[in-house]
Amino acid sequence: MSSGWDDYLDLRKRLPEYFADPADAAIRILDDAEQVTAAEHAKAGALRARGLPPEWSRAGVVYQDEYLTLVRDPVRFPGGGLGTYIRKLPSGGADGVVLLPVLDGAIVLIEHFRHATRRWHLEAPRGFGEAGVPPAEQAARELQEEIGVAPARLVGLGSMHPDTGTATDEVRLFLAEITELGPLGADEGIRAVRTYPAERVGDLIRDEVITDSFTIVAWTRATLRGLLTGRAR
Repeated sequence: MSSGWDDYLDLRKRLPEYFADPADAAIRILDDAEQVTAAEHAKAGALRARGLPPEWSRAGVVYQDEYLTLVRDPVRFPGGGLGTYIRKLPSGGADGVVLLPVLDGAIVLIEHFRHATRRWHLEAPRGFGEAGVPPAEQAARELQEEIGVAPARLVGLGSMHPDTGTATDEVRLFLAEITELGPLGADEGIRAVRTYPAERVGDLIRDEVITDSFTIVAWTRATLRGLLTGRAR
């Protein structure tokens, strides 16, 4: 097993919810040492057959920093075959937050440069979660950091999973009623704030001006619940 195996075992003890095996789970996480080794060998063989590095089969913690942790789980697949499966976890073990700010009935979005895509995006404010900080408190902090204002009221919009294929992340969504705009978080790569009627945001999503999934989901959830038209359900 890899040198990251001890870190993996520590992570399983610290954040057991990310390693749960419900009774009806189709993919099972292994913990028996012989089965873990067999899973690594099976994956290594499959990688070699494709001309890929066999070390990509090693179970354990693959990478970790203050924001994210990559783990490669030893697993049994639905057909009974063994192998490994990579996932991304939040290092702090806390949910991220997304806010859909509303000012006098208009949706407030920011122009934010994102390093990952190397482009500007029109999107709702958002941020990583912090261990021990309730989501609503974290949401208020993010709003202050990005558009310089405290929410007059926060309305929960539930949660979303941005990528169920490779990430455990669960992000909490909020509608944030605000009464003003403050200074922008320029040091976070934000250059402008824009306000739009709710229906105009739908047009921007349809026309692919807004491509950020968090913004799309927050607006959709708020719209379907009638919160942007006064027809609350």
